[in-house]
Amino acid sequence: MAAISIRGIDEKAIARLKKQAQQEGGSLNSLVVRLLETVAGGHSPGKSPQHFDDLDALQGTWSEQEARDFESVVGDFAQVDPALWK
Repeated sequence: MAAISIRGIDEKAIARLKKQAQQEGGSLNSLVVRLLETVAGGHSPGKSPQHFDDLDALQGTWSEQEARDFESVVGDFAQVDPALWK
């Protein structure tokens, strides 16, 4: 599955999208994916997107120390290279 970044969205549009996602009880990401798929013709409006729950059993299983260790190892991935966003 691909990931994309969308820049230049009006703040009012973002607020409307967030409100709609909240009203529907879903995430902003799932709403935007559904809207894009509908507009692109790859998804019918009445059909729900595929939902994955195969990693749910792992949620909350790390100790606080394991979580801190993980964050310290992957912290560099949070750095944004400005040269990639020109």
